[in-house]
Amino acid sequence: MEQLQAGQVQERDGERSLLYKTSGTCSQYIEVGVKDGKVSRCIFHGGCSGNTQGIARLVTGQSPREVISRLDGVCCGTKHTSCPDQLCRALEALTQSDV
Repeated sequence: MEQLQAGQVQERDGERSLLYKTSGTCSQYIEVGVKDGKVSRCIFHGGCSGNTQGIARLVTGQSPREVISRLDGVCCGTKHTSCPDQLCRALEALTQSDV
């Protein structure tokens, strides 16, 4: 697959993908893809490895709407966001944008 550019939605073989620059979390980027209405790819760059791998496995195969309804607003410690919350922002950006 072509190298993703941060903030640019790309489409290839029916999958819309985005490299999302996170804010306020230990992870730096989230690489997310949606195909046929389901999360097809979720890779966190940085962050707590075990937690982000677990989140990625749990959301893969789910609809973006379902992921957002479950994870939106999750906070990490005293932060007002978290890796799951930032994933929601990434999915919103991906599903609301035009290529």
